[in-house]
Amino acid sequence: MEPLKLNYFEVLKRHLRLDPTLESSVIKEIRAHLEDRSRELQESGLSEEEATSIATRILGPPQLLARQIYEVYSQGTWRQSLCAALPHLLVALLFALRFWQSIFWLATVIMLVVGTTIYGWYHGRPDWLFPWLGYSLVPVIATGALLIYLPGAWSWFALIAYLPLVLLVIVSVTKAALKRDWIFASLMLLPLPITLGWIITIATNTYLPWQGQIQRYAPLITLSFSILAIASMAFVRMKQRWAKLGVLVILEAAVLAIIVLVGKDFVSPGIWLFLALLGVFLLFGPAVLEQGLTRNRSRLA
Repeated sequence: MEPLKLNYFEVLKRHLRLDPTLESSVIKEIRAHLEDRSRELQESGLSEEEATSIATRILGPPQLLARQIYEVYSQGTWRQSLCAALPHLLVALLFALRFWQSIFWLATVIMLVVGTTIYGWYHGRPDWLFPWLGYSLVPVIATGALLIYLPGAWSWFALIAYLPLVLLVIVSVTKAALKRDWIFASLMLLPLPITLGWIITIATNTYLPWQGQIQRYAPLITLSFSILAIASMAFVRMKQRWAKLGVLVILEAAVLAIIVLVGKDFVSPGIWLFLALLGVFLLFGPAVLEQGLTRNRSRLA
């Protein structure tokens, strides 16, 4: 294939960001269309190079073409959006129906999350997979948050030892998600600051035993994860990337505001600032990480 065509399709693939199976089909169709147009131009008397140049100009800039194709194919079905919302709804139901007190129901939800994540990971990593993948990371975050309540200096030793492991797991899973699209990595990480926020709120409030606090805040916890379910459904159904990201930012900020209002009397402002910065980092960090990986690949190439 000519260098001009190679470069055109490389740029197109880099900006297309579709499901791998669908992307392959779309690229094949566009390539066939370009070949047909180029052949017609050559039959009219143009050289192969001139025909290719004109044919690519007719198609338009690859970045613009990729964005137009993305908006056509990026809208998921209602079934896919429900699958994306389901892990959030399961967590919400645990608290709404008081099933969080039952080892059986907790184990059932955990096994369902792990099983669904493994199934989706080895079946093309569909759009609905990423919220499930995010909940598979929640135990890692929750364990780290609880370490600070170990007695004395042991909490700091445990945190120092555990933090690199947490970062390694999150970065490794995020890098794997980036193979699909950084915005799906942001969707995946959405529940982490919310879960951490509720753990900190419940663990910091010493007025009631933790079971009593969960019972007290269960309606608001249910509301929090229901809002995340709405965010995931809207994300899958929307076409434009800016709209997908916007709904994540707005609804996560709304949930964090609920948690802050609940814990404002017994959690320090510094912790809330940390939680807000963590939320921003987890939403936009995947984009920065993807740019860094892309630059490294370009440099090595």
